[in-house]
Amino acid sequence: HGAAQTGTNFTGTPDGRKGWAEYFVEKGYAVYVVDQPTRGRSAWNESVGPLIRFSASQLEQRFTNAAQHKLWPQAALHTQWPGEGPKKGQRGDPVFDQFYASQVPFVRTPVTAQTMTRDGLVALLEKIGPAIVMTHSQSGAMGWLTADARPNLVRALIQVEPSGPPVHDVDDVGAPEFLRDGALARPWGLAAIPINYAPAVSDPSQLAFVRQDKADGPDLARCWLQKTPARQLPNLQKMPMAIVHGEASFHAPFEHCTVKFLEQAGVKPTWIDLGKQGIHGNGHMMMLEKNNIEVAAAMARWLDKAIPAETAAK
Repeated sequence: HGAAQTGTNFTGTPDGRKGWAEYFVEKGYAVYVVDQPTRGRSAWNESVGPLIRFSASQLEQRFTNAAQHKLWPQAALHTQWPGEGPKKGQRGDPVFDQFYASQVPFVRTPVTAQTMTRDGLVALLEKIGPAIVMTHSQSGAMGWLTADARPNLVRALIQVEPSGPPVHDVDDVGAPEFLRDGALARPWGLAAIPINYAPAVSDPSQLAFVRQDKADGPDLARCWLQKTPARQLPNLQKMPMAIVHGEASFHAPFEHCTVKFLEQAGVKPTWIDLGKQGIHGNGHMMMLEKNNIEVAAAMARWLDKAIPAETAAK
Protein backbone atom coordinates (compact mmCIF):
# COMPACT_ATOMS: atom_id res chain seq x y z
CA HIS A 1 0.00 0.00 0.00
CA GLY A 2 0.98 3.61 -0.44
CA ALA A 3 1.27 6.74 1.64
CA ALA A 4 -1.44 7.28 4.29
CA GLN A 5 -2.96 3.92 3.34
CA THR A 6 -2.95 0.45 4.90
CA GLY A 7 -3.49 -3.07 3.65
CA THR A 8 -7.23 -2.42 3.69
CA ASN A 9 -6.72 -0.96 0.19
CA PHE A 10 -6.64 -4.57 -1.01
CA THR A 11 -9.26 -6.26 1.17
CA GLY A 12 -12.31 -4.40 -0.16
CA THR A 13 -13.53 -1.09 -1.53
CA PRO A 14 -15.16 1.88 0.22
CA ASP A 15 -18.48 1.00 -1.44
CA GLY A 16 -18.35 -2.63 -0.35
CA ARG A 17 -17.15 -4.52 -3.42
CA LYS A 18 -14.55 -7.27 -3.78
CA GLY A 19 -10.92 -6.20 -3.40
CA TRP A 20 -7.77 -7.39 -5.12
CA ALA A 21 -6.79 -9.74 -2.29
CA GLU A 22 -10.01 -11.72 -2.64
CA TYR A 23 -9.68 -11.73 -6.43
CA PHE A 24 -6.19 -13.26 -6.33
CA VAL A 25 -7.20 -15.79 -3.66
CA GLU A 26 -9.98 -16.91 -6.00
CA LYS A 27 -7.34 -17.23 -8.72
CA GLY A 28 -5.51 -19.75 -6.53
CA TYR A 29 -2.81 -17.59 -4.99
CA ALA A 30 -1.89 -17.53 -1.31
CA VAL A 31 -2.09 -13.81 -0.55
CA TYR A 32 -0.30 -11.92 2.22
CA VAL A 33 -1.63 -8.39 2.81
CA VAL A 34 0.94 -6.39 4.74
CA ASP A 35 0.93 -3.07 6.56
CA GLN A 36 4.04 -0.92 6.47
CA PRO A 37 5.90 -0.69 9.80
CA THR A 38 4.27 1.65 12.34
CA ARG A 39 0.99 1.74 10.37
CA GLY A 40 -2.29 -0.17 10.41
CA ARG A 41 -1.88 -3.47 12.23
CA SER A 42 1.79 -2.65 12.85
CA ALA A 43 2.04 -0.81 16.16
CA TRP A 44 3.20 2.80 16.04
CA ASN A 45 6.75 3.40 17.26
CA GLU A 46 7.16 7.05 18.18
CA SER A 47 10.95 6.83 17.95
CA VAL A 48 10.93 6.61 14.14
CA GLY A 49 10.21 10.29 13.58
CA PRO A 50 7.56 12.81 12.56
CA LEU A 51 4.25 11.91 10.99
CA ILE A 52 2.30 13.34 8.09
CA ARG A 53 -1.19 12.65 6.75
CA PHE A 54 -3.31 13.70 3.79
CA SER A 55 -6.08 16.24 4.15
CA ALA A 56 -9.53 15.63 2.69
CA SER A 57 -8.76 18.31 0.09
CA GLN A 58 -5.58 16.51 -1.01
CA LEU A 59 -7.48 13.24 -1.38
CA GLU A 60 -10.13 14.90 -3.53
CA GLN A 61 -7.57 16.60 -5.76
CA ARG A 62 -5.32 13.59 -6.34
CA PHE A 63 -7.39 10.46 -5.79
CA THR A 64 -11.15 10.84 -5.91
CA ASN A 65 -12.20 13.99 -7.79
CA ALA A 66 -9.27 14.72 -10.08
CA ALA A 67 -11.46 15.56 -13.08
CA GLN A 68 -12.85 18.63 -11.34
CA HIS A 69 -9.50 20.00 -10.16
CA LYS A 70 -7.51 19.31 -13.38
CA LEU A 71 -4.07 19.68 -11.81
CA TRP A 72 -2.40 17.58 -14.55
CA PRO A 73 -3.32 17.22 -18.22
CA GLN A 74 -4.91 13.76 -18.01
CA ALA A 75 -6.99 14.45 -14.88
CA ALA A 76 -10.12 15.23 -16.91
CA LEU A 77 -10.23 11.57 -18.00
CA HIS A 78 -10.93 10.33 -14.46
CA THR A 79 -14.30 8.52 -14.41
CA GLN A 80 -13.87 5.38 -12.32
CA TRP A 81 -14.13 6.60 -8.71
CA PRO A 82 -17.27 5.00 -7.16
CA GLY A 83 -20.23 6.98 -5.90
CA GLU A 84 -23.29 8.77 -7.23
CA GLY A 85 -24.69 12.27 -7.35
CA PRO A 86 -23.21 15.77 -7.22
CA LYS A 87 -21.00 14.94 -4.23
CA LYS A 88 -19.26 11.98 -5.90
CA GLY A 89 -15.60 11.93 -4.92
CA GLN A 90 -16.06 14.74 -2.41
CA ARG A 91 -16.58 15.23 1.30
CA GLY A 92 -20.16 14.39 2.21
CA ASP A 93 -20.46 11.50 -0.23
CA PRO A 94 -20.71 8.22 1.75
CA VAL A 95 -18.08 6.49 -0.41
CA PHE A 96 -15.60 9.33 -0.02
CA ASP A 97 -16.25 9.56 3.72
CA GLN A 98 -15.62 5.82 4.10
CA PHE A 99 -12.37 6.17 2.15
CA TYR A 100 -11.33 9.15 4.27
CA ALA A 101 -11.98 7.13 7.43
CA SER A 102 -9.38 4.61 6.26
CA GLN A 103 -6.57 7.19 6.04
CA VAL A 104 -3.80 7.10 8.64
CA PRO A 105 -0.63 9.06 9.50
CA PHE A 106 2.62 7.82 8.01
CA VAL A 107 6.34 8.33 8.57
CA ARG A 108 7.43 11.57 6.94
CA THR A 109 11.07 10.61 6.27
CA PRO A 110 11.54 8.47 3.11
CA VAL A 111 14.89 7.06 4.28
CA THR A 112 13.30 5.72 7.46
CA ALA A 113 10.15 4.39 5.79
CA GLN A 114 12.04 2.67 2.96
CA THR A 115 14.59 1.07 5.27
CA MET A 116 11.99 -0.29 7.69
CA THR A 117 9.63 -1.58 5.01
CA ARG A 118 12.37 -3.19 2.92
CA ASP A 119 13.68 -4.98 5.99
CA GLY A 120 10.17 -6.12 6.94
CA LEU A 121 9.43 -7.45 3.45
CA VAL A 122 12.77 -9.24 3.30
CA ALA A 123 12.02 -10.89 6.65
CA LEU A 124 8.59 -11.96 5.39
CA LEU A 125 9.99 -13.47 2.20
CA GLU A 126 12.66 -15.32 4.16
CA LYS A 127 9.87 -16.81 6.26
CA ILE A 128 7.34 -17.74 3.53
CA GLY A 129 9.66 -18.36 0.59
CA PRO A 130 9.62 -17.01 -2.98
CA ALA A 131 6.62 -14.84 -3.82
CA ILE A 132 5.22 -12.35 -6.28
CA VAL A 133 5.58 -8.88 -4.74
CA MET A 134 2.98 -6.23 -5.59
CA THR A 135 3.39 -2.62 -4.48
CA HIS A 136 1.43 0.58 -4.95
CA SER A 137 2.55 4.20 -4.93
CA GLN A 138 4.85 5.07 -1.99
CA SER A 139 5.79 1.42 -1.52
CA GLY A 140 7.14 1.22 -5.08
CA ALA A 141 10.55 2.21 -3.73
CA MET A 142 10.29 -0.65 -1.22
CA GLY A 143 9.52 -3.01 -4.10
CA TRP A 144 12.71 -2.12 -5.97
CA LEU A 145 14.71 -2.35 -2.74
CA THR A 146 13.26 -5.71 -1.71
CA ALA A 147 13.83 -7.22 -5.16
CA ASP A 148 17.36 -5.82 -5.13
CA ALA A 149 18.09 -7.25 -1.68
CA ARG A 150 16.60 -10.72 -2.33
CA PRO A 151 16.24 -11.29 -6.09
CA ASN A 152 16.11 -15.05 -5.51
CA LEU A 153 12.95 -14.63 -3.40
CA VAL A 154 11.02 -12.27 -5.67
CA ARG A 155 9.35 -14.47 -8.28
CA ALA A 156 7.93 -11.41 -10.05
CA LEU A 157 7.47 -7.74 -9.24
CA ILE A 158 4.26 -5.84 -10.00
CA GLN A 159 4.65 -2.11 -9.48
CA VAL A 160 1.27 -0.35 -9.56
CA GLU A 161 2.08 3.34 -10.11
CA PRO A 162 5.30 3.04 -8.10
CA SER A 163 6.77 6.02 -6.26
CA GLY A 164 8.31 8.20 -8.87
CA PRO A 165 9.32 9.31 -11.32
CA PRO A 166 13.02 8.52 -10.93
CA VAL A 167 15.25 11.11 -9.29
CA HIS A 168 13.00 14.22 -9.04
CA ASP A 169 9.32 14.49 -8.15
CA VAL A 170 6.90 16.09 -10.60
CA ASP A 171 4.65 18.76 -9.06
CA ASP A 172 1.13 19.12 -10.48
CA VAL A 173 0.31 22.83 -10.65
CA GLY A 174 -2.66 23.07 -13.01
CA ALA A 175 -3.03 25.00 -16.26
CA PRO A 176 -1.27 26.34 -18.16
CA GLU A 177 2.04 24.92 -16.93
CA PHE A 178 0.61 21.73 -15.34
CA LEU A 179 3.94 19.95 -14.67
CA ARG A 180 6.93 21.34 -12.81
CA ASP A 181 10.15 19.73 -11.56
CA GLY A 182 9.91 18.92 -7.88
CA ALA A 183 12.30 17.92 -5.12
CA LEU A 184 15.23 15.55 -5.48
CA ALA A 185 13.29 12.76 -3.76
CA ARG A 186 15.19 9.73 -5.06
CA PRO A 187 18.94 10.46 -5.10
CA TRP A 188 19.64 6.79 -5.84
CA GLY A 189 17.44 7.00 -8.93
CA LEU A 190 14.61 4.74 -7.80
CA ALA A 191 14.89 5.22 -4.04
CA ALA A 192 16.14 7.42 -1.24
CA ILE A 193 18.47 4.70 0.10
CA PRO A 194 21.18 2.60 -1.58
CA ILE A 195 20.39 0.18 -4.38
CA ASN A 196 22.95 -1.99 -6.16
CA TYR A 197 24.37 -0.66 -9.41
CA ALA A 198 27.07 -2.09 -11.65
CA PRO A 199 29.66 -0.62 -11.70
CA ALA A 200 29.17 -0.29 -7.96
CA VAL A 201 28.26 2.99 -6.27
CA SER A 202 29.00 3.81 -2.64
CA ASP A 203 27.40 7.26 -2.60
CA PRO A 204 24.63 8.81 -4.72
CA SER A 205 26.99 11.63 -5.71
CA GLN A 206 28.70 9.06 -7.95
CA LEU A 207 25.53 8.77 -10.04
CA ALA A 208 25.12 11.28 -12.85
CA PHE A 209 21.61 12.22 -13.99
CA VAL A 210 20.39 14.49 -16.76
CA ARG A 211 16.91 15.75 -17.63
CA GLN A 212 15.55 15.46 -21.14
CA ASP A 213 15.63 18.69 -23.12
CA LYS A 214 12.28 17.82 -24.68
CA ALA A 215 9.44 15.63 -23.42
CA ASP A 216 8.60 12.45 -25.33
CA GLY A 217 5.16 13.78 -26.21
CA PRO A 218 2.49 16.35 -25.41
CA ASP A 219 1.25 16.43 -21.81
CA LEU A 220 4.25 14.41 -20.62
CA ALA A 221 6.95 15.31 -18.12
CA ARG A 222 10.58 15.51 -19.12
CA CYS A 223 12.37 12.49 -17.69
CA TRP A 224 15.45 12.36 -15.53
CA LEU A 225 17.76 9.59 -16.77
CA GLN A 226 21.33 8.50 -16.19
CA LYS A 227 24.04 10.08 -18.24
CA THR A 228 25.46 7.57 -20.70
CA PRO A 229 27.01 5.13 -20.31
CA ALA A 230 24.36 4.18 -17.78
CA ARG A 231 25.12 1.98 -14.81
CA GLN A 232 23.11 -1.23 -14.67
CA LEU A 233 20.71 -2.57 -12.03
CA PRO A 234 21.75 -6.23 -12.15
CA ASN A 235 19.47 -7.58 -9.43
CA LEU A 236 16.35 -6.03 -10.96
CA GLN A 237 17.18 -7.79 -14.23
CA LYS A 238 16.55 -11.19 -12.62
CA MET A 239 12.74 -11.33 -12.38
CA PRO A 240 9.71 -10.52 -14.56
CA MET A 241 8.46 -7.03 -13.81
CA ALA A 242 5.32 -5.09 -14.71
CA ILE A 243 4.69 -1.36 -14.38
CA VAL A 244 0.95 -0.53 -14.24
CA HIS A 245 -0.67 2.88 -14.53
CA GLY A 246 -4.09 4.43 -15.15
CA GLU A 247 -4.73 6.88 -17.97
CA ALA A 248 -6.18 9.60 -15.68
CA SER A 249 -3.76 9.33 -12.76
CA PHE A 250 -1.21 11.94 -11.76
CA HIS A 251 1.30 9.24 -12.76
CA ALA A 252 0.15 9.38 -16.39
CA PRO A 253 2.48 12.27 -17.32
CA PHE A 254 5.59 10.50 -16.00
CA GLU A 255 5.16 6.71 -15.76
CA HIS A 256 7.04 6.33 -19.04
CA CYS A 257 10.04 7.88 -17.26
CA THR A 258 10.17 4.96 -14.81
CA VAL A 259 10.05 2.52 -17.72
CA LYS A 260 12.81 4.39 -19.59
CA PHE A 261 15.01 4.55 -16.48
CA LEU A 262 14.71 0.81 -15.95
CA GLU A 263 15.37 -0.01 -19.59
CA GLN A 264 18.44 2.21 -19.60
CA ALA A 265 19.72 0.18 -16.60
CA GLY A 266 19.26 -3.14 -18.40
CA VAL A 267 15.88 -4.07 -16.88
CA LYS A 268 13.11 -5.26 -19.19
CA PRO A 269 9.78 -4.32 -17.60
CA THR A 270 6.38 -4.88 -19.17
CA TRP A 271 4.54 -1.58 -19.26
CA ILE A 272 0.81 -2.07 -18.67
CA ASP A 273 -0.68 1.25 -19.75
CA LEU A 274 -4.32 0.57 -18.89
CA GLY A 275 -5.74 3.16 -21.25
CA LYS A 276 -3.89 1.65 -24.19
CA GLN A 277 -5.30 -1.74 -23.22
CA GLY A 278 -8.85 -0.39 -23.40
CA ILE A 279 -9.26 0.01 -19.63
CA HIS A 280 -10.26 3.64 -19.30
CA GLY A 281 -10.82 6.29 -16.66
CA ASN A 282 -8.60 5.05 -13.84
CA GLY A 283 -6.93 7.26 -11.29
CA HIS A 284 -4.23 6.47 -8.77
CA MET A 285 -6.42 4.40 -6.41
CA MET A 286 -7.44 1.92 -9.08
CA MET A 287 -7.73 -0.98 -6.61
CA LEU A 288 -10.75 0.81 -5.12
CA GLU A 289 -12.36 2.06 -8.31
CA LYS A 290 -15.43 0.78 -10.13
CA ASN A 291 -13.46 -1.39 -12.56
CA ASN A 292 -10.93 -2.64 -10.01
CA ILE A 293 -11.51 -6.29 -10.98
CA GLU A 294 -10.90 -5.49 -14.65
CA VAL A 295 -7.57 -3.97 -13.65
CA ALA A 296 -6.70 -7.02 -11.50
CA ALA A 297 -7.56 -9.30 -14.43
CA ALA A 298 -5.09 -7.44 -16.64
CA MET A 299 -2.34 -8.10 -14.10
CA ALA A 300 -3.41 -11.74 -13.75
CA ARG A 301 -3.13 -12.21 -17.53
CA TRP A 302 0.38 -10.82 -17.41
CA LEU A 303 1.30 -13.17 -14.57
CA ASP A 304 -0.05 -16.17 -16.48
CA LYS A 305 2.41 -15.37 -19.27
CA ALA A 306 5.32 -14.21 -17.13
CA ILE A 307 5.19 -17.13 -14.68
CA PRO A 308 3.66 -20.30 -16.13
CA ALA A 309 1.78 -22.36 -13.55
CA GLU A 310 4.31 -25.17 -13.50
CA THR A 311 7.10 -22.64 -12.77
CA ALA A 312 5.14 -20.73 -10.15
CA ALA A 313 4.51 -23.94 -8.20
CA LYS A 314 8.20 -24.69 -7.74
